[in-house]
Amino acid sequence: MTACSRSLLWSVLVAAMGIGQGRAGDLNDYPTSARVDYVFGCMKVNGDTHTALDHCSCSIDVIASLLPYERYVTAEAVISLAQVPGAFGSMFRSPEQSKSAANDLRRAQAEAEIRCF
Repeated sequence: MTACSRSLLWSVLVAAMGIGQGRAGDLNDYPTSARVDYVFGCMKVNGDTHTALDHCSCSIDVIASLLPYERYVTAEAVISLAQVPGAFGSMFRSPEQSKSAANDLRRAQAEAEIRCF
């Protein structure tokens, strides 16, 4: 094996280890209470059945794999506060950062819907 090949192999291995660790961390950075809260709300909307439990549990796992918890919390807050009427709510409907966070969550939810329901 040439020095160039060893260097390339080493780079690929280091990158693969980093990707694996990042994904595991992403999946586990949501506190249990946040996951449970999501599943309870999702089940209410989807019929409070065991099937809904399976689908909703899958859904939060997909969301957690796509969106860091900090971004999830931001998006949930923005979506909730944007529903407040008047000037206060408009502060969360307009800024680009708010729209971006909400759109990230909506995309993750759409992906979860495709994969889990």
